[in-house]
Amino acid sequence: MQRFTISLEVPLAEAFDELIRSKGYRSRSEAIRDLLRQQLGAHQLQSDEAPYCIATVSYIYNHHQRELAERLTALQHQHHDLTLSAMHAHLDHDNCIEAVFLRGPTTAVREFADALLAERGVRHGQLNLVPADIGHEPHQHRSAAGAGTLLPHVHSTPKT
Repeated sequence: MQRFTISLEVPLAEAFDELIRSKGYRSRSEAIRDLLRQQLGAHQLQSDEAPYCIATVSYIYNHHQRELAERLTALQHQHHDLTLSAMHAHLDHDNCIEAVFLRGPTTAVREFADALLAERGVRHGQLNLVPADIGHEPHQHRSAAGAGTLLPHVHSTPKT
């Protein structure tokens, strides 16, 4: 762990302290680490330094909209290589919310999310991207029985 010191004007320091109290941080250091991760991740995504990502895309839609649920499901199936999981909840008699968990090449994830959110009838959609290193090498994990088995699988590690 490295230590560094910063100087802030009193009003800025007081505003920051109020912000971290309202968000439940236990220390300035924890809050600064989160701010740095957020800014570094945003920079990596904007400057194409994050070829892979983990992400969620969430949206609200009216399930009475003609064939919309089927189109959304079909899109997820067409992008099964990116889709890890989807969660669906009913908000009222008409509206549903879905969150789709994604992993893969950042460009492909963005394009898929754009396609989902562009479907007629989808509202309040948002994509949240986190830069990630994605490893594909087969390696062993100890099973419940104690023996390790070499299995191909993917690990997704946030970059920041």
